[in-house]
Amino acid sequence: MNSSAAESLFQKLAHYADTYKSAKCYWVQILAKGSFNEKWFSEINGKEYSHSRVYKISGDQFYFLLTGKETAFFELYSVLPRAIKDFLSRQRKQKASENSALSEIESQTEKSGRSAFNEITFENYSYYLGFDKL
Repeated sequence: MNSSAAESLFQKLAHYADTYKSAKCYWVQILAKGSFNEKWFSEINGKEYSHSRVYKISGDQFYFLLTGKETAFFELYSVLPRAIKDFLSRQRKQKASENSALSEIESQTEKSGRSAFNEITFENYSYYLGFDKL
């Protein structure tokens, strides 16, 4: 996220927290470089930003916060292939013209030999460490 987008996000979260006094506001980072749940203190564009109820949190910690289960994010990831397979099997029953994205994914899976899940992941995250090996 660039600095002006981060500044805008912080300001929106802080405004919400100020408007709703019991609210805790989170910037959820699904693809974070670590696991964390911390108050968001930052210097953005030369200004210091902090708020007592504005946090940044990694995806795994966010799902833990929501569910109370430490491994909730991993469990979600683990069932995604089955959910995608079920969804795709239902979608195949519709006309191909209604599912041009699905047709494109299926075409790519035939070429690459990847599962639909791995193909979608590869197309979106191949530039992340390790994902180029899918």
